[in-house]
Amino acid sequence: MASLLFFGSLLFLSGAALGSNNSIPLVLWHGMGDNCCNPLSMGSIKKMVEDKLPGIYVLSLMIGKTIAEDTESGFFVDVNKQVDIACEKIAQDPKLKGGYNAMGFSQGAQFLRAVAQRCPVPPMKNLISVGGQHQGVYGLPRCPGESSHICDWIRRALDSGAYTDAVQKRLVQAQYWHDPINSDLYKQHSLFLADINQERVVNETYKKNLMSLEKFVMVKFLKDTVVDPVISEWFGFFKPGQAKETETLQESALYKEDRLGLAQMDKAGKLVFLFSDGDHLQFDQAWFNAKLIPYLQ
Repeated sequence: MASLLFFGSLLFLSGAALGSNNSIPLVLWHGMGDNCCNPLSMGSIKKMVEDKLPGIYVLSLMIGKTIAEDTESGFFVDVNKQVDIACEKIAQDPKLKGGYNAMGFSQGAQFLRAVAQRCPVPPMKNLISVGGQHQGVYGLPRCPGESSHICDWIRRALDSGAYTDAVQKRLVQAQYWHDPINSDLYKQHSLFLADINQERVVNETYKKNLMSLEKFVMVKFLKDTVVDPVISEWFGFFKPGQAKETETLQESALYKEDRLGLAQMDKAGKLVFLFSDGDHLQFDQAWFNAKLIPYLQ
């Protein structure tokens, strides 16, 4: 959700190169408030990967004709339209025709999962979700509702309008606003999240496509002050009917009913749960190299 602002002077990596001209291409998608090419965030990530894996092709998705439009798209362009644009860009890129890995940051991770489910050609091999909210959010950035009465009030105010047609179609964050108390309202009116999480009907194509991933890697930030609940980064969420106690992915109906194929993927060793001991999207170079680079080789 928040911009990925870190590294700065730590742009260049030391040690032996791990990649080659045969490296699998990589597609990146940024989070809310960021853009494809910010030199302090996605530009830095792209450079790090290219330095560590020489010869790799990295596409950092831009939704819009300019960097400014790309940033605005993260707030105001219908997510389903953004996913369509991303699918088209990926399909038309000749360097990706043999398949690619994908790495999404915050909301960009959700959007890339939708790409995996909806657009299997060319094939996505590994999906790396860095702080992605796969069960959505029920709170505001840096305003976790369970610890503040004011936040609870704001959350209820947003919730009262989050599922109106006007808000759903015009505000990206409303499309992954997940109300665990009024689940019927969420399932009926969520234009994006309820669809890709198979909350209304089970789309067997979505399920088959997601299960074709070699690995689905999810990173949770242990001191996250942006995502509420943070367990959404590991595909968990609040227990149904309330907004205090959470449940893991494995405890959820989504997993037990296997609507997305995640239970089968878990049993096959395709789900990988990683963590970083920091706030949202905050990690250092050594952690990135040790934990994520292996899934890009």
